[in-house]
Amino acid sequence: MIGNVRVRWLGRVPYEPTWRAMQQFTAERDVQADDELWLLEHEPVYTLGMNADRAHLLAPGDIPVVQIDRGGQVTYHGPGQLVVYPLIDVRRANLGARSLVTALERAVVELAAHHGIRARCREEAPGVYVDGRKLASVGLRIRRGGSYHGLALNVSMDLEPFSRINPCGYAGLEMTQLAALGGPASVEAAGHELAPLLLERLRRPQEAAPGTIHASIPVSS
Repeated sequence: MIGNVRVRWLGRVPYEPTWRAMQQFTAERDVQADDELWLLEHEPVYTLGMNADRAHLLAPGDIPVVQIDRGGQVTYHGPGQLVVYPLIDVRRANLGARSLVTALERAVVELAAHHGIRARCREEAPGVYVDGRKLASVGLRIRRGGSYHGLALNVSMDLEPFSRINPCGYAGLEMTQLAALGGPASVEAAGHELAPLLLERLRRPQEAAPGTIHASIPVSS
């Protein structure tokens, strides 16, 4: 069972210092430390997973590229995208990596449903989709029993930088966002809606959400 969780809104922050702060938090936490949920936006950046194929990085231009320690291929973060980092003691919470990914996906599906958007998960690839277009990406790292990295939910952003990559390693994958589908256009508003849904899902990870498909898939974007 997940215990106390401190929810923090960090605003718009650069990627690399935030990644290093997650690593430090995970390395230094002890068994008494509260879990944390970081909600934020990033400055424009492409991130590559540990074993990512750089061939999926088509034309990054002047957007920085950072190789990081999660699974998966390449994705883009930028203003207008809600990023959620669950820093959870997964052993204490009795959560497996798959359960945590599923909780993140279900929370997005539920948020979308509140706005009349029929979102789905897919058996062959993690994340959340609407009519075949990707709304949210998921990528995690579990280290010393603690999770970091997490979820990127497109809210109201410039989607053009996704055309310069094969998102999550899928050529031609189209992206979508909440604002275009009738959902919230404010990242902070979306975060305020999503956080309690995610916390509830983490407390009861076995329950299904509308549109959720159960599958055994890798923990990556």
